[in-house]
Parts: sequence; structure tokens; C-alpha cells
Amino acid sequence: MTDQLEATITAAAASEDGWQSSEARTAVTETLDLLDRGEVRVAEPGPDGDWVVNAWTKQAILLMFRQAEMETIEVGPYEYHDKVALKTGYAEQGVRVVPPGTARHGAHLQRGVVLMPGYVNIGAWVGAGTMVDTWATVGSCAQVGSNVHLSGGVGIGGVLEPAGATPVIIEDDCFIGSRSIIVEGVRVGRGAVVGANTVLTGSTPIIDVTGDEPVEVRGHVPQGAVVIPGTRPKEFPAGTWQLPAALIIGQRTESTDAKTSLNATLRDFAVQV
Repeated sequence: MTDQLEATITAAAASEDGWQSSEARTAVTETLDLLDRGEVRVAEPGPDGDWVVNAWTKQAILLMFRQAEMETIEVGPYEYHDKVALKTGYAEQGVRVVPPGTARHGAHLQRGVVLMPGYVNIGAWVGAGTMVDTWATVGSCAQVGSNVHLSGGVGIGGVLEPAGATPVIIEDDCFIGSRSIIVEGVRVGRGAVVGANTVLTGSTPIIDVTGDEPVEVRGHVPQGAVVIPGTRPKEFPAGTWQLPAALIIGQRTESTDAKTSLNATLRDFAVQV
């Protein structure tokens, strides 16, 4: 069934006015329902450990915004005016949502997710047992694994366009500290710890300073890494200025985590949470 949906969505996205057809509208609705139920994902782990983007699901979301009309949505004393319905059926799905936590239809929250007064956008996936803490946001199409803690005020950016671009990916068992921002398709490897106020963009230098020489990567936090905000100098005509960077200052291990709590591990590395 998804093969036919993909073909219809891809053709409609490539056509100047194909999005207006009844076939395209039906395919978009069915795709968003599949995303909402978690039966398809915007991106998923591939066999080699990398991630595969299902671009047609993003195309369906983009087509929906062209097709849908604005409407008033009333939820108790709250009123919204939008093109996307709110997610429903939390009790049956085993998801806890604390008012005024909000997720849009087309986002998938697995059983055991706790959504505090935060926000999960369309196309996102949030894995089992994950906490989306107060005022944390999960952007459109972001993929957040199981048993992740997104602390208060964390901003996980959305990557909806271009359709083939990899979204932000937070793999299983990660801890993202308060007010951290992760955008532009950055991937945080399994079990990593990102300290409070860390900003990770696609161009942010992520520098491992645990060895004799610094080792720099961009766009990817290695599995189990402990990361904090940092800076490094850069020369400009007006002088030397400190530009943002992220520093890998340690590594979580299975033996360490088995013996101590996550908070104790963070204290060992002097990481703010």
C-alpha cells in the first residue's frame, strides 16, 4: 500500500497542479494517518546503522499545507486557528500528556511517552518511555528515540524542506540538558549526554578534547559522548573573537551507567543539566 501512496505523492509533488486532484488529497490524508499511527516514519534506521529518509512522507506534509483550509479548533477554554488537527486518543495509546502539552496530528508518540507542557510537531516520532519536559519542543519530522529525556526548554529543530534532507535525530537513551538547541539535521548518537545550553547546528564544531590532540566533527555527536558548550578563537579584521563550539569531555560506558544514576554520571563530568 505504501508503494502506491509514495508513487501518488511523488507525482503530485512534481506536478504544478497535481496536488489539487482528489487522488492526491486522499493519498495525503492516508499518509498523515500512517505517520500519526507510527506505521511509516519520515526517517528510520538503515541496515548499516545510518538513517534513511522517506522523502515522500515529507512531500505529503508539504502538500497537506497547500490543500488544507484554516479552521477554528476549540479545546476547552482554548481556541486555535490552524490547518492541522491536534493529536487525539492518548489514553488508548498509553501516552501521558500534561496540559497544555500539544502534539499535532501526524506526529507519533509511542507508549510510555510523557509530554509535559511542551510541543511535538507534525511528522515527528517520539520513542517509548521518552520525556518531553516543560516547554521543550520537538520540531517537524524530528526523530527522538526511546528512553530519552528532553529537559526543560530544549529546542529540537524541524527539518521539513528540502524533502530529502535528514531531520534532527536523537537516538535512544540520550539526555539533552535544559535550554539546549539541536537543529539542521544534527544526529545525536545513542546514550549521549548534551549539557545545558549547548547549541548544535550543522556547522557547529564538535571537538573531542579528551585526547592529546583535539578531534573535530560536525553534524554528529558520537554514541555515548558527554558534550558541553564551549568556544574557540577565530581571527577577524577587527580582532580575535570566540565563536561557539561544543566540547566532548568524556564518554558514558555501560559499566559506569550500571553502577551510577544518570545524574551521578553528569556530576562526575561536571555537566550542568
